[in-house]
Amino acid sequence: MVLGIQILGLLFGLFMLYLTFLHRKRKEFTIKETLFWFLLWIAFIIVTLYPGSIDFFVKDLLMMSRTMDFFIVIGFMFLIGALFYTYTIVRGNQNRVEELVRRIALEKKEKK
Repeated sequence: MVLGIQILGLLFGLFMLYLTFLHRKRKEFTIKETLFWFLLWIAFIIVTLYPGSIDFFVKDLLMMSRTMDFFIVIGFMFLIGALFYTYTIVRGNQNRVEELVRRIALEKKEKK
């Protein structure tokens, strides 16, 4: 029996597959990025439709009592990783802008 949350998860996964396709079509993603995201969304859809398929991994190998605990831990790990990655990108851009402003200021000063 398919639950309402599974239908919602399926629709979300299909929507994200479509968005990935659009980004690839606009040449915003490389083929490797596209394949990564397609595989991730397909795995998401499979786990959404068949949640018992990962019980062996979660309960026997990781020794977690509930599958939901696993998803919460993975979610936090993903969010922390994404936050760190975003911070490093923003910090790098900040350094480049700062260097560019310094260079422009020095060029203006030399012209005067």
